Amino acid sequence: MAGAAGSKNRRTASIAAGVVALMVGLSFAAVPAYRAFCQITGFDGTTQRAEKAADRVLERKITVRFDATVNEGLDWTFKPEQVDQVLHVGETGLAFFSARNLTDRAVTGRATFNVQPAKAGIYFKKIECFCFTEQTLKPGETASMPVTYFVDPEIASDPNLDDVQTITLAYTFFPWDDGGGAAVKGVE
Repeated sequence: MAGAAGSKNRRTASIAAGVVALMVGLSFAAVPAYRAFCQITGFDGTTQRAEKAADRVLERKITVRFDATVNEGLDWTFKPEQVDQVLHVGETGLAFFSARNLTDRAVTGRATFNVQPAKAGIYFKKIECFCFTEQTLKPGETASMPVTYFVDPEIASDPNLDDVQTITLAYTFFPWDDGGGAAVKGVE
C-alpha cells in the first residue's frame, strides 16, 4: 500500500514540476510572441517594415507629424528636423531626426517607435529607419538620422481608417549598454 501511495505522490510531483516548467517557458516566450503579434497586426501603433516603396500612389493625402522624446538616463537631445509632412498615400517620405550626445563619453542609444492613431500602425510602412539599430554618439556629437516611409495604399480599403487624416510617428530613445542588451529595464 505504501508503495502505491509513494508512486502516486511521485506522479503528482512530476506533473506539478512539468506544469511549473511549462509556465516558466511560456513566461519567457510571452515577450517575443507579443512583439511578433504587434508587428504582424500593427497592434498598439506598431509600424510595419517594407522592403521597397509602394506600388501605387493615391490622390488621398495624409499629414504625418513627428515626435521625439528621450528616456531619463540618456543624456541626449533628440528632436525631429521637421514638424510634419503632407504626402499622398503611397508616396515615399523622407524625414530626419537630430540627436546630440550631451556627455563627455560615447553613449549608445536605441529608439522605440509607434504611430497614433494606433489603428493606422498596420498601414504605416518603414523602408529604412535608424530605430532598427543601436546608435552610438561620441562626446558632444550630433547626428542627423533618416527614416524612409510610406502609408500603404491599402489604407483606402479599410473603412475604419476613412477618418484618419493625420498620423503621428513618435520615437523614444533609451540608453543601450555595450553588451548588446537594454540598459533600461523593459526595453527590448
